[in-house]
Amino acid sequence: MAGTTPQPTSRTRSWWGWGWTDAQPDDAECAAMGALLPGTLSRPLPVPRVRDLHIASPAAQPPRSLAHLVGDDPEDRAAHAMGKAYRDVVRALRGRPGRIPDLVARPADEREVADLLDWAGDRQIAVVPYGGGSSVTGGVEYRGDAHRAVVSLDLTRMGRVLEVDVEGRAARIQAGTLGPSLEDQLRPHGLTLRHFPQSFEFSTLGGWLATRAGGHYATGRTHIDDFVQAMRVVTPAGTSSSWRLPASGAGPSPDRLFLGSEGALGIITEAWVRLQERPRHKASAAVAFADFHDALRAVRALAQSDLSPANCRLLDAGEAALSGAARDGCAVLVLGFESADEPVTARLERAVGLARAHGGRSGGSAVPQEAGAATDGSPAGDAAVGAWRAAFLRMPYLRDGLARMGAVAETFETAATWDRIPGLIEAVRTEVGAAALKATGHPATVNCRLTHVYPDGAAPYFTVLAAGRPGDEVALWDDLKAVAGEVLHRHRATITHHHAVGRDHRPGYDRQRPEPFALALRAAKGALDPAGILNPGVLVD
Repeated sequence: MAGTTPQPTSRTRSWWGWGWTDAQPDDAECAAMGALLPGTLSRPLPVPRVRDLHIASPAAQPPRSLAHLVGDDPEDRAAHAMGKAYRDVVRALRGRPGRIPDLVARPADEREVADLLDWAGDRQIAVVPYGGGSSVTGGVEYRGDAHRAVVSLDLTRMGRVLEVDVEGRAARIQAGTLGPSLEDQLRPHGLTLRHFPQSFEFSTLGGWLATRAGGHYATGRTHIDDFVQAMRVVTPAGTSSSWRLPASGAGPSPDRLFLGSEGALGIITEAWVRLQERPRHKASAAVAFADFHDALRAVRALAQSDLSPANCRLLDAGEAALSGAARDGCAVLVLGFESADEPVTARLERAVGLARAHGGRSGGSAVPQEAGAATDGSPAGDAAVGAWRAAFLRMPYLRDGLARMGAVAETFETAATWDRIPGLIEAVRTEVGAAALKATGHPATVNCRLTHVYPDGAAPYFTVLAAGRPGDEVALWDDLKAVAGEVLHRHRATITHHHAVGRDHRPGYDRQRPEPFALALRAAKGALDPAGILNPGVLVD
């Protein structure tokens, strides 16, 4: 049973910044935000225009047989030059987007993907896979000059749910399917993938698979890995097609080779993914803590219980104030539960009681949703929960507004075991804050929230707000990110929990991975991509 054909939207995506052009902060809002951060510009940088960029003529042209798949429109090429990290936004604002792809290819099926790879391999043309373009780690751009030309491979024409197995609760979905379209096509069947990263609106299934993306939910199935049943991947050496199985112990998993490979080993074209019934019952609440360490202990107890909250986000005092969840110096724990078949209010009340036992105080009564309520991936709740959710969705746009004011406004995430979490958070706050003060002469804000929690550890997510160095914002952020990377390495915390490695995290990744694994990865790269055309510089050289 197949899904419906997705319908295009009439809104326009920003070529240089996050999301929709009509949702970007205007000049007045940018200036108001900048006024709250000492050391920023007196007026916002102008919105960049493609016509102000130097875009060279394409260094390659496709053969006639592929010409209908490939375009060289300047704005389209500029929009595919980078992802959506702070450093990408600033480079666009400063008119320095880096290497702009020569061509943008949009295949409609697997055969066309293979034909494009054959042509590119013969001509030594780099191919950079581009899902929704929401990478924040330099994963969709080309750096260097080792290839004569660069093609951005945009898979969004491959955006259909091809088959739905309602009885087995699984679906075969093309890799270029954007999050909203994926859920729209599953909704008539009463099913959901239930994977909602912050980039949900602007990212694809293939991008989630290629980056091992984490979703909105804090416990249980937190990463896209947990949903994969089978995958098809086109490589220059042939197509890999794994069997659709509930589980298998037959040697190393072929899917695990390509999950997180970021397009360096092959192009993911489709996958069978596990689904579940759409939630009908939801409830949420917020709990405040005067002491952040009490809150950490409460979250650990929740993660080690059998309650399995859908949302278990701990905001430190700074993050709570920034989102509007609380402005009294307290940390806030945002809790949410959901179920397809039974009310969840009792589970929420148990969780709130456990939090109170660790020093928390309830920020409001548990708020249930009626059975049959629609789901968008975010549990509903009281004022604090609503304020947090609104800020969560709006934050990338505000970051772009602060970037226009010359400020540093960026995030990074990690994960570590519980015994390291308190020291890790304190070290990041102290050392990144000190580095920003030394570099700019102005105090920085370094906030933290826990986005995902596990019985054995958690994923801290840091927000850095600092005055910039006009014209030198990228170098400043790279310096601060390097300081953060050293802290993570010292505390044996991962360089990334769910944002992927890309090019920005390569130094940390190279230090984290075992050398025998690096040797095997290089061998796999050489065997599957002998011409070295697939996303050069990602994961392995």
